[in-house]
Amino acid sequence: MSNNLPKVAWIGLGIMGSPMSENLVKAGYDVTGYTLEQDKVDRLVAAGGNGSSSIADAVRDADVVITMVPASPQVEAIAYGPDGILENARRGALLVDMSSITPQTSVDLAENAAEKGIRVLDAPVSGGEAGAIEAVLSIMVGGEQADFDAAKPLLEALGKTIVLCGPHGSGQTVKAANQLIVAVNIQACAEAVVFLEKSGVDLAAALDVLNGGLAGSTVLTRKKDNFLKRDFAPGFRIDLHHKDMGIVTDAARNVGAALPVGGVVAQLVASLRAQGDGGLDHSALLRSVERLSGSQV
Repeated sequence: MSNNLPKVAWIGLGIMGSPMSENLVKAGYDVTGYTLEQDKVDRLVAAGGNGSSSIADAVRDADVVITMVPASPQVEAIAYGPDGILENARRGALLVDMSSITPQTSVDLAENAAEKGIRVLDAPVSGGEAGAIEAVLSIMVGGEQADFDAAKPLLEALGKTIVLCGPHGSGQTVKAANQLIVAVNIQACAEAVVFLEKSGVDLAAALDVLNGGLAGSTVLTRKKDNFLKRDFAPGFRIDLHHKDMGIVTDAARNVGAALPVGGVVAQLVASLRAQGDGGLDHSALLRSVERLSGSQV
């Protein structure tokens, strides 16, 4: 594909990375992907992208390297070391990390990359699998204005709300706040669902009218069917939300912000994971409320 769009290397083709990288291909970008599972590389190739057998090979000629992996340890594993991004990407390349990790990991990555002449943005996203597929993600970015401006056209192929929130790490801080709000919101909805059902109300009707008023939310819109059908196939796994609640409670402690309700919900997420539900969607917080309310689930 010969066009003057930047050449993109995409590392991490999971629930989010696969549809996002495919949206870049649809937008006309030359995308070379690498991930641990060959079938996911094959999926990108089938969609019109290119496959690669290593990180070094994927990033060598890239103008922009995008990473979308589960957590800080994976970001460090793909970024550092002789086979990592920093040793193999060219000077002047732009590294856009879209993973949700600790703000400090993003700050450290930007500092280490700068020594290699590689520019970095932290650009975590919200909107889940559906938002990734529909290219309507909310993208919160940390880094330099000039790098943000350079990346913006590309990010517009992935999301709808794209905002520079401040220096390196700021995107991660906003993402942590996002995860706090989402978890507390799901928990409140879950408590309402159990209360409504135990009261003998038509749950579907109740959720429709609630969603039309001040209690309405994107969470309720997106998760209503999960609650109604007890369908907890993961759009966003409890395991990952557990990781994110750790990030936000830790970051809040570091800056001296109290999260009294967030702390409780973090423990509820942790307990759900301890009960073996870590692989389920975060709407499975409903199962925790059901157990506390005497139901066998």
